Amino acid sequence: MLRRWVHRGFLLWAVIAMLWLANSYRTRGVPDGTLRSSPTISVADGAAMLEFMPTSPSSRAALIFICGSGVSAHAYAPLLRPIAEAGYAVFVVKLPYRFAPLASHKQAAVKRVLEILAAHSEISHWVVSGHSLGGALACRVAQSDPRAFSAMVLVGTTHPKQDDLSSLAMPVTKVYASNDGVAPPDRTLSNKRLLPKDTQWVEIKGGNHSQFGNYGHQLFDGKATISRETQQTATRSALLEALTKVAR
Repeated sequence: MLRRWVHRGFLLWAVIAMLWLANSYRTRGVPDGTLRSSPTISVADGAAMLEFMPTSPSSRAALIFICGSGVSAHAYAPLLRPIAEAGYAVFVVKLPYRFAPLASHKQAAVKRVLEILAAHSEISHWVVSGHSLGGALACRVAQSDPRAFSAMVLVGTTHPKQDDLSSLAMPVTKVYASNDGVAPPDRTLSNKRLLPKDTQWVEIKGGNHSQFGNYGHQLFDGKATISRETQQTATRSALLEALTKVAR
């Protein structure tokens, strides 16, 4: 009898834990209209990616942004749509099964990036970026074909961890938050030697991991002392700066 109740208690705990985890990744606070097309922005939401395309692009530079593990592409819409409104095409790459749990899933995400490049020969300058695991995949993409990209912006990630990217010729920006509990500043900075010496480091004081997107408080994350809007404005500025430079 006791064993049966212990088993039931464990199952109940597992269900509650899974529900809490799912809720923590749930997209929230995305303003109405952010995911809808307008006279100036065309929005396409497919199985592999979310696209924000300016109807009258002002540049031949574009951004590829890879989602973090478990985070919906929709959660990055408030951060990234204004970049399209500034005239740059934005492609948000979704991870297979949202978490890309297997090596084959991560490789499939990399393949999606390469397919975007192949489908848009009209774009001459690409900035690759990603949040958390998406940053790790951005590193993998940049390393596999560095000539295909003009710049890389890593957001809220400790990567690269093993791969030595210090010889990359492209400009690299690393955006990190002081209160990030998932990608803590000390672990992020400890891998500094694996990036080019002229990497631009952008610290967002008071920011945390979850506020790079519009979703709940991620497990093990720190508490933010600035607003989500403030954190995303600083992140967007780093992305726009990279795009502006490569577009010149």
